Amino acid sequence: MSRFTDKKAIVTGGTHGMGRAIVEALLDEGAEVLLTGRNEQTLEEARTALKGRAANVVRSDAASAADVAALAEQAHDVLGRLDHLFVNHGFASFATLDEVTEEAWDRHFDVNTKGAFFTVQALAPLLADGGSIVFTTVANDVVFPGISAYSASKEATRAFAHVLAVELLPRKIRVNSVAPGYIKTPTMGVAGLTEEQRREFERQGDISTPLKRIGTVEEVARAALFLAADATFTTNVELAVDGGFAQGLGTEE
Repeated sequence: MSRFTDKKAIVTGGTHGMGRAIVEALLDEGAEVLLTGRNEQTLEEARTALKGRAANVVRSDAASAADVAALAEQAHDVLGRLDHLFVNHGFASFATLDEVTEEAWDRHFDVNTKGAFFTVQALAPLLADGGSIVFTTVANDVVFPGISAYSASKEATRAFAHVLAVELLPRKIRVNSVAPGYIKTPTMGVAGLTEEQRREFERQGDISTPLKRIGTVEEVARAALFLAADATFTTNVELAVDGGFAQGLGTEE
């Protein structure tokens, strides 16, 4: 039997990129998965690609309290119970100090921080005792101009993930995080990049990552599934999947 045979899982932000890789890895190992997204194009692409598999694709915006409440109801009706929760959704856009607007700042925190917290709050009652939560944060020290709002929102998520790990100890629910560095996704994780900007972002990742390449979504998925199922004596840990970036490894040739 595979690790996830007959298990029930939710992956927020699961229609593309790292989230989609997590979904497909779970399905390959026998799980039933409910995945969310908010972009109609990626939602439809996921429905088409995952048709016939044990996947339930749901439109849900983590920044909407009504959507989060509806998600909890749908999860109860469709899955009945929950063994693993992957809080993967996120929003990122570039803006330097003089360009950041209050609207953009609020959007980062509404999605990445508030949305993550209240998603867990809504779904925790469905989680089986002994289950797991895996957050997607971001590798420490991956810092470059224009991501102040994004970095702040993810640092806040990292902070309350530590607290939730303590609060859920009585139910033996393990709470961990996977922290990606530069990962090759259709958008490189940043909304609104031009093709040229995306290629430059990839190039910078190849140069600055000690392993001299950016990571793949499959590598992030393997780490997330490890934390969910294999790391049974591990909680309150953040696992970097960043090619050595946050560990301060030398980048000399």
